[in-house]
Amino acid sequence: MSGFVEKPEPVEVPGLTHLHTGKVRDLYRNGAGELVMVASDRMSAYDWVLPTEIPDKGRVLTQLSLWWFDQLSDLAPHHVLSTDLPEGAPADWAGRTLICKSLDMVPVECVARGYLTGSGLVEYDESRTVCGLALPEGLTDGSELPAPIFTPATKAAVGDHDENVSYEEVARQVGSETAALLRQTTLAVYGRARDIARERGIILADTKFEFGFDGGNLVLADEVLTPDSSRFWPADQWQPGRAQPSYDKQFVRDWLTSPASGWDRKSEQPPPALPQEIVDATRAKYLEAYELLTGKPWSDSF
Repeated sequence: MSGFVEKPEPVEVPGLTHLHTGKVRDLYRNGAGELVMVASDRMSAYDWVLPTEIPDKGRVLTQLSLWWFDQLSDLAPHHVLSTDLPEGAPADWAGRTLICKSLDMVPVECVARGYLTGSGLVEYDESRTVCGLALPEGLTDGSELPAPIFTPATKAAVGDHDENVSYEEVARQVGSETAALLRQTTLAVYGRARDIARERGIILADTKFEFGFDGGNLVLADEVLTPDSSRFWPADQWQPGRAQPSYDKQFVRDWLTSPASGWDRKSEQPPPALPQEIVDATRAKYLEAYELLTGKPWSDSF
């Protein structure tokens, strides 16, 4: 089993039609046909959406995405039209709401990896490949790859795993021309972001993007280069051959799999609520990532 421990009821706002409740985002459509995307403070781990929220998390994801969209605009246009709060929306939506173009979404998670870890490491250990791409011998957890690679995945429903697929499978699904454009754009955006992060003392190990088409133009959508969609590691602590410290939900994962939680990940029981110290430590990591990358204190963000 997996999914929501407690699925939230969508907020009703006059003039907005609720479309979808995701792991983190709630999606609405306004009267103009535009998408209204609201990033909640929900936290997911091990395919569960947890019963405990992380204060300000949705705002961090939204504000960091907006900052990255500005850094990347010459490489790929983005879907954001406005950050204005819809009329009648609750005050809590401030700083976490985006009005976006409605795109023809590409049904592929576009993943770029510059370092070996996670599901890529599992496949490498079995076959010396990642998504069918051959890699040299001698790599270990946290190793920098000879060059960044494009390792796409299918987009899963809430409670399911994304599944890595080969480039050839993407080409079969969306056509060879679109597949080539996705790979080229993904690696170009990753390369720019990796260099920006490195200047700020952060390693961008890997990240995933979502794209859609606006007419004939490929457009960056959803969130970009946040602690939810990326692995950010402190460069001064990077040490291949072990799991790396990171700016993300690792505090949550570690607590859930520790004896302190009393939760058996292999059982069908939902995970328990998070203790306050784990909530506080996780919030601090998200804010630290935002401040290091943007160079701005969180208090001045919106």
